[in-house]
Amino acid sequence: RGVSIVDIAELVMFLQTEYIPHLTLETCIESVNAVLTKREVHNTILTGIQLDILAEEDSLLQPLQSIVAKDEGLYGIDEILALSIVNVYGSIGFTNYGYIDKVKPGILKKLNDKSSGRVHTFLDDIIGAIAAAAASRLAHSNQNVLDEEKK
Repeated sequence: RGVSIVDIAELVMFLQTEYIPHLTLETCIESVNAVLTKREVHNTILTGIQLDILAEEDSLLQPLQSIVAKDEGLYGIDEILALSIVNVYGSIGFTNYGYIDKVKPGILKKLNDKSSGRVHTFLDDIIGAIAAAAASRLAHSNQNVLDEEKK
């Protein structure tokens, strides 16, 4: 659906570069790949993309079809589904996700562009959640390193 690992890693950089000195894109890619190994993440991706495709094909029943196709603001199921990914990495994941969902940098801006004719109601939130989870994973790892340095 047009999203690469590098696209997601760039979101991780956006979230963590201020907090982790010398953070590299390669480290962000490794963290994204680690998040993508989780079965719950696979299930969320498969479910969300399938719902987006069905909405593109006008195959959902009304009123769900119009709600998903328009990505209505009060329809929060897409965010709830994405939170299943963020949940794996604790409370920092929630704050990272909320922030990135609000500012929509990088690939998230492209996915939210309704002029393409594609439906990404679920995918944009899932990608944001993967990035937030990967950023949270790095934050936890960095904190462990800082704690060890203090000893």
